[in-house]
Amino acid sequence: MNDFLELVKKLKSVEDAVELLGRQIELNDRIRDALAFAIAAHEGQTRKSGEPYVIHPILVAAITASISNDETMVISALLHDVVEDTPHTIEEIGERFGPDVRHIVEGLTKIVAIRDEKLIPSDSNEKLITSALTFRKMLIASIEDVRVLIIKLCDRLHNMLTLDALPPAKQLRISEETLVVYAPIAHRLGISRIKNLLEDLSFRYIYPKDYQRIDEYIKANHQSLHIRLNSFIGKVKNALCMQGFHRDDFEVIGRVKHYYSIYLKMHRKGIGIDEVLDLLAVRVIVKQPIECYKALGALHLSFTPLISRFKDYIALPKDNGYRTIHTTLFDDENIVEAQIRTERMHHLAEYGIAAHWKYKEGEAVDEEIGVKLEWLKSLPYQDDSIEEFYELAKNDLFSEDIVVFSPKGDYFTLPKDSVALDFAYAVHSEIGDRATTAIINKERASLLTILKNGDIVRIVTQEEPILHCSWIDTVKTSKAKEGIRSKCRARIREVNELTGYNILATIFDRSPHAIRKILEEGDATGGIERVPLQLDVLKEKIHRISREAKIREVRFWEVLKRGYKKPFLKEIDHLSFFVNKPLERVEFDFCCHPKAGDEIVAFYKENRAIIHHKLCRKAYGMIRAGEPMLFVRWRGSKLARYRLIVALQNQKGILAKLLTKLSETGLNVTGIELGIHSSDNAEYCRIEVESETADKKQIAQAISSQFKLVEITALDDAYNHK
Repeated sequence: MNDFLELVKKLKSVEDAVELLGRQIELNDRIRDALAFAIAAHEGQTRKSGEPYVIHPILVAAITASISNDETMVISALLHDVVEDTPHTIEEIGERFGPDVRHIVEGLTKIVAIRDEKLIPSDSNEKLITSALTFRKMLIASIEDVRVLIIKLCDRLHNMLTLDALPPAKQLRISEETLVVYAPIAHRLGISRIKNLLEDLSFRYIYPKDYQRIDEYIKANHQSLHIRLNSFIGKVKNALCMQGFHRDDFEVIGRVKHYYSIYLKMHRKGIGIDEVLDLLAVRVIVKQPIECYKALGALHLSFTPLISRFKDYIALPKDNGYRTIHTTLFDDENIVEAQIRTERMHHLAEYGIAAHWKYKEGEAVDEEIGVKLEWLKSLPYQDDSIEEFYELAKNDLFSEDIVVFSPKGDYFTLPKDSVALDFAYAVHSEIGDRATTAIINKERASLLTILKNGDIVRIVTQEEPILHCSWIDTVKTSKAKEGIRSKCRARIREVNELTGYNILATIFDRSPHAIRKILEEGDATGGIERVPLQLDVLKEKIHRISREAKIREVRFWEVLKRGYKKPFLKEIDHLSFFVNKPLERVEFDFCCHPKAGDEIVAFYKENRAIIHHKLCRKAYGMIRAGEPMLFVRWRGSKLARYRLIVALQNQKGILAKLLTKLSETGLNVTGIELGIHSSDNAEYCRIEVESETADKKQIAQAISSQFKLVEITALDDAYNHK
């Protein structure tokens, strides 16, 4: 593979690229037709390095053919830039090359490449969110056909091989994205060859000094390392033969670990490269699965194993179908990692899911390889927040795995450092929602107990769902995070709505049911969930209830005229209240221990405000019972700041309507800039606002109901940039 890629880097002519492609796959009539089409479509286009652009798709097709001899994938790789970079349409592709090729090329086109001129500087706060956006586009485009991802990885590999032609800033930016987006996806698909190459190529540009230090050490010690490696390989072969293996029945391959894995080991342990003991690794490749265990026995009888690093991925395959036995052996002063697998397991380990196309041998190959893509289908693609999507997805792709068991022997693969609650959600979302405690290896344990490889876990549940909102940063899997988040969002919305009615009921000395009835009759229930959050909304509801009472309820209106007292702001300690009742002191209930800045609610009892956390179970029962409540917020609490870009139609009074809408939404305008872009039909304005709510989605929905909101940016949080 290394010799092949060195050749890929050096090729500068179309003829040489076509010849290389022909060495990887037979150039039949369909592939030749695609070649001719791509060459004609890209005629006149050049790369940054100056050579004809069409060399790039031809070499991407060659890399694709080297890991998968699927004709459709190779043709799609040849055509992957045609729709985006030439006048030809996806319909033309479909008519000429068929629906399968069209489907893949369309998926590749949807992954809009981040063009050089649009690359965000490496030190920008927008770096993470841009990678997350690319990440989501890749996965969404691949949901129906994972071949899209495979070709995209080959495309990125060729880009990384030819990165020298770009300026340093762009080299760094592309390398960072490769390391955090593309390499983890290659890992999750099990394509270790591409994963390792992408990591090492990115490492060279991101950490050039560390790369150079490792490179110099490996080159300076090349001879001694390979002498040690060859010596160990000889010992392994002798050990296998001593246990009955014939020399033709197995193969032993030795290697020095790739640079980025060495760097990670140095970084994690805080050591220099000369202190890394397991720089060397061997692979033992046998013919049958049962022989893997026989080979394992031979190695463990001949060398002292480091049992803590033993993993059996044959009995317990990874989700992507990876099957290999890992063991680590002491040899004199060295520690050597040994991997034991069959030839088919080796192909799967090298090519991952691409082995489905490279080595297909009939209908049963899917089941034999064991490739599973449930993780791809279960990721929360449609989440409105890209940042949130990235947070949820990254642990599922980036982390090392552990395997834990149910009492019945079912096994579950989880990210390293997962807790018992992650396991509960992995079993079923309802188990996670109703989990109360865990039994780990027959001992009762907290749901936040970190699981170890091989643990046997049973989850104890109750009938009703339990909120674990404060645990969202502790769980590791996207399923657990999303399960917790969705339940907590639903609860907060319900609490806000009920609290809104309770606050109004306290102000007017009516029951929450009566307040609800008045607002429903006046078609004014909209926004009731914002009453506990925004004082302007509370005032508007008070005004609306007074008006409806005057029209519809004579007795209520008479009571209001005689005894109603207008609410006012009252500050006690660190809190502000909007009340029309006597309020002498504040108490914090002992059950939930709310602290400054938490979301809180206030109950009114005997001239006292009793404060609870908004998600307190005791408070939830009191809220549902309709107990008297007060509007409360922390004094001097920091307002959320946003920048809005809104498209305004050229019509009289439109700006006044927008400002009115912003006021109704509870936004305080702090700055406005008109005419930042304009056309004959519309003008864009940039507005900076403050809000008591930190829910960007809620603000966007309110404005978009009447105006075209182009962009909303949270100014207080760099990762909320869009």
